Amino acid sequence: MLLAGMASACAAVLHLGVIVGGPSWYRFFGAGERMAQMAEAGRAYPAVVTAGISALLMLWAGYALSGAGAIGPLPLLKPALCLITAVYLLRGLAVVPMAVASVPQPATPFWYWSSAICLAIGIAHLTGLIGAWSSL
Repeated sequence: MLLAGMASACAAVLHLGVIVGGPSWYRFFGAGERMAQMAEAGRAYPAVVTAGISALLMLWAGYALSGAGAIGPLPLLKPALCLITAVYLLRGLAVVPMAVASVPQPATPFWYWSSAICLAIGIAHLTGLIGAWSSL
């Protein structure tokens, strides 16, 4: 769980870095041309959405760290960790239909590497969750 928590925290910080890095970072990290153009135009939407994702990832990091015993117990720890694990695993596997059938859209390099990262974090969560289940 500790590794999973650190991975989520790193992802949260990286999302904040995208906000600071601006349009070129939105493009590089696969947020899409529309988000990059909105950032170039000075619109708040890209930063708000990215900050929201960062906050959610930091919350998930907190739950994983709580599951690892690194911080105190958080409310609804078991169900929250199950849900977080499921989201990471499902997001990690989301590229499979795109790769196989190109439906609803063909997979891009962003989808492949981001799915691999999410799958790895999901596996870390699942492994940690199984190992810590009885003590949660």
